[in-house]
Amino acid sequence: MKRNEAREQAFVLLFSECFNSEESAAQLIENAVQAGEYEEDAYTAALLSGVKENKEQLDAEITAKLKNWKLSRIPKTTLAILRIGTYEILFCEDVPDSVAINEAVELAKRFGSEKDYAFVNGVLGNIARSK
Repeated sequence: MKRNEAREQAFVLLFSECFNSEESAAQLIENAVQAGEYEEDAYTAALLSGVKENKEQLDAEITAKLKNWKLSRIPKTTLAILRIGTYEILFCEDVPDSVAINEAVELAKRFGSEKDYAFVNGVLGNIARSK
């Protein structure tokens, strides 16, 4: 599986986590496997577990870069994308920041509303510049 497909799969699972927040990464994957909605992939699993394990730090980083926004106002789809992008910027040394940002922007274009991609680009760009 290509990494962009792995990111998309991780996004879908993280978005579903918004409605089942008590589930661990392993439980989310297990439920998706049982439903036939998950193709086994190490990068997807790493993203999912990394985001869940570091959620508080990721949300703090995102919140610090928001201007006139609160985390609670961000649509769940956009928040899941921001968490993935922030995780890759902060924790995935083998992923260049520009790639993490571009991939997040592409997810926002595909799954977000009309202007979400620009918001994602701005927030992640600020996170990358400040690290």
